Amino acid sequence: MIDPVDLTRRLIRCPSVTPEDAGAIDTVAEVLAAAGFVCTRCDRGGIANLYARWGTSGPVFGFNGHTDVVPAGDADAWTHDPFGGEIADGLLHGRGATDMKSGVAAFAAAAVRFVTETPPAGSVVLAITGDEEGPSVDGTRAILDWMAAAGERLDACLVGEPTCPETFGEMIKIGRRGSLTARIEARGVQGHAAYPHRARNPVSAMARLTARLSDHALDQGTDAFDPSTLALTAIDTGNPASNVIPAACRATVNIRFNDAHSSETLSAWLREMAERVAAETGIAFDMAIKVSGESFLTPPGPLSDLVSRAVAAETGVTPVLSTSGGTSDARFIRDHCPVVEFGLVGRTMHQVDECVPVDQIVALERVYRRILSDFFA
Repeated sequence: MIDPVDLTRRLIRCPSVTPEDAGAIDTVAEVLAAAGFVCTRCDRGGIANLYARWGTSGPVFGFNGHTDVVPAGDADAWTHDPFGGEIADGLLHGRGATDMKSGVAAFAAAAVRFVTETPPAGSVVLAITGDEEGPSVDGTRAILDWMAAAGERLDACLVGEPTCPETFGEMIKIGRRGSLTARIEARGVQGHAAYPHRARNPVSAMARLTARLSDHALDQGTDAFDPSTLALTAIDTGNPASNVIPAACRATVNIRFNDAHSSETLSAWLREMAERVAAETGIAFDMAIKVSGESFLTPPGPLSDLVSRAVAAETGVTPVLSTSGGTSDARFIRDHCPVVEFGLVGRTMHQVDECVPVDQIVALERVYRRILSDFFA
């Protein structure tokens, strides 16, 4: 059988900072192939992706996860080597320990043990990408595109992202807010700060626009979601001189939106606000909008009930169903089949000294194994 802790350590030792794979996908593929999984690489755009299937019939239960990680930053700031996979005081340290090499190792170990000890009447699939922390264009999307072309289908899917805020077992994600980023440029006329009437100042126009955007309450939340949020994340002129009115000013706004909106309606609202300020100030605005995903919800039902029962049975904690947090690759899978997310406590993800209790990885493998057992029962 696969030791999920050992496999997590092996994966951490692969410095797979997006878009580099560094051998992580092959590491998982080797252990799955040895257990009888048919492993297919779905690489695209220089990204390593894996589709591994045990069985040829339905029903089909799938796991999804990623082996890529965010940069470690200053390695000297870490107590332990960020790519060493060291264990100290019951904690496994390293980039990806929480997000989410432990999740991949846990569901790989669970799947191998399950099909080996109790071969099901159906199929188990693991879809693993190296492009979740990056643009997410050639990762899970590429796997789903390959599945569509090959006629492969899942009946249900669990994404192994860390979902618990503080206590293992406390939260399952059944949806996510959408994410939209607007990059805005105000274009004016450069001039001397002592003669502002001879210039057209884009900074003041941008300040007016961003203040209105920031002050606007998008909604009060919905039945399934927290309120939508708008965050101003950057304002820049690239101007080192205090006595020069610049010709341009740029700003970035990120919106996390619930099911009261769509990216289309929010984009129209942003452009309308910019047009109003342009009419008031005479400053023209350009806007480029990128949508990372729409909001989605898997309504409480058979899949969330199945996962909830397994979590409660293995942890003694009854999980709440939530749509909080950022985005995940569940936003792509939701168009393919019902999808929920459950994983470890995510408190240290993306931080210096990212770590996870070793016993949580072992417990997560048990939860995933029970989910498989109950699904096929």
